[in-house]
Amino acid sequence: MKVFDFDNNLYHGESAVDLAFFMIKNNKRILLWIPRILWNLMKYKLCLVNREGMEQAINKFLQTVIRDKEELFQQTRQFWKTHSHKLDKRIISLIKPDDIIISAGPDFLIGAVKKKLGTSNLLCSEINYEDMSVKYLNFGGNKVKRFRQLYGDAGISAFFTDSYNDKAMMDISEKVWLVSKGKIKRIR
Repeated sequence: MKVFDFDNNLYHGESAVDLAFFMIKNNKRILLWIPRILWNLMKYKLCLVNREGMEQAINKFLQTVIRDKEELFQQTRQFWKTHSHKLDKRIISLIKPDDIIISAGPDFLIGAVKKKLGTSNLLCSEINYEDMSVKYLNFGGNKVKRFRQLYGDAGISAFFTDSYNDKAMMDISEKVWLVSKGKIKRIR
């Protein structure tokens, strides 16, 4: 089986960041979060963020900015109407029904385009919609933990990622492909 990271692979960009900027049009409370969003994105790209810090930032954002799950789902549906063009059809065409898409992104965001991805096997961060908090952050070593919980010792024939933040997943994969701007390069 192959495993594909979502952001910057199947989607050109960071989908959660794009969603936050999209939501500014309808939710001015997010304007105050722009510096924090950009700061956390930079730390993530430089592999300087830990799971606990990321989880705290997401919880604070969700609890401060989002009114309820219906607002969140409605905004997400609207987002994909204008951002589906950022899905990489060429890389998505490599996905088979038994393959897996893995993401630190939230389940509500990635799940909303599941039908376009070629598989229903999604491993994403999970949100508790009752108190708008992270139930499970699928980031770093947690990706391997969740993968092993669901698939046991199943082998990964190829892993596609854009970031060394996914080193833990790289370590359990036979082949590793680095994706950058739609170009794929084998690194192991």
